[in-house]
Amino acid sequence: MQKIKVGVVGIGHLGKYHLQKYQKLENCTIIAAADVFEDSARSAAELYHCRALTDYREMIGSVDAVSIAVPTRCHHEVARAFLEAGVHVLLEKPITETLEQADELIALADRHGLVLQIGFVERFNPAVVALGKVIRKPLFIEAHRLHPFYERGTDVDVILDLMVHDLDIILHFVNSPLQDVDASGTSVLTDKVDITNARLRFANGCVANITASRISMKTMQKIRFFGLEGYHAVDCSKRDLLSLSRQVGPAGQIEIIQNHVEIVQKDPLEEEIRAFIEAVTHKTDPPVTGREGREVLAVALRILEEIRKAQERIL
Repeated sequence: MQKIKVGVVGIGHLGKYHLQKYQKLENCTIIAAADVFEDSARSAAELYHCRALTDYREMIGSVDAVSIAVPTRCHHEVARAFLEAGVHVLLEKPITETLEQADELIALADRHGLVLQIGFVERFNPAVVALGKVIRKPLFIEAHRLHPFYERGTDVDVILDLMVHDLDIILHFVNSPLQDVDASGTSVLTDKVDITNARLRFANGCVANITASRISMKTMQKIRFFGLEGYHAVDCSKRDLLSLSRQVGPAGQIEIIQNHVEIVQKDPLEEEIRAFIEAVTHKTDPPVTGREGREVLAVALRILEEIRKAQERIL
């Protein structure tokens, strides 16, 4: 079996986990770890017996595929370099800072026949995977993603830091064009938006109410779906799903029953990386494509624009 030669660019919090998961896969081998901080690259190289680089471009020519876990402002530059060189890319979310940058990466991947997968790890959450077995047509969605403050991730607004996970899940299951957006938000501890609420209305009539905060006292990662077929509540942090539906009882009364939905507990990041390597190996589309990443970015940027307009009205 020919192994896929992989590298990781950005050996911070996420990059370290990417290396850990790649090591578990029998069909790939880690070639290099790159980071602007030499100590970070060297520590990873010693642990995974690979090359340590401070310039990611030195990796080109020796790898088939790469994970990119650098700050968002660097996504476009780094991913473009690898795609232009014919290297498959797993790019952490969000895809880029602008839609124009996203379009360029997607076009490059298409032109060279490469896999461009976006790192929306919650798509691989066992509870979200199980949700796909029972959800039909959601009509109303309520999502809360609340976290205590950590400096990591504050290079972007909370929409691009946290809310994008729920936007990706919602767009995936609603599968309808977005019509209207109403949003408000404010900065609290940083110079960017730290807490926000957005209300999305889709062409098929579904409405989603989404709250994201990185200044909360506790962590909450819950998303609830309401539809004619029932109610489904996903707890992303606990990787749990409660699914209810209705049935007509013997006397004609409406009864609420709990659906038995098997949840296969697997490591979401390991499954994400496994899916990436499988797409590279079999030359198939990844579970989360560059185009899907672009769609999420478009909604996120629209939310940010609505927040800006709301702030201007208040001021």
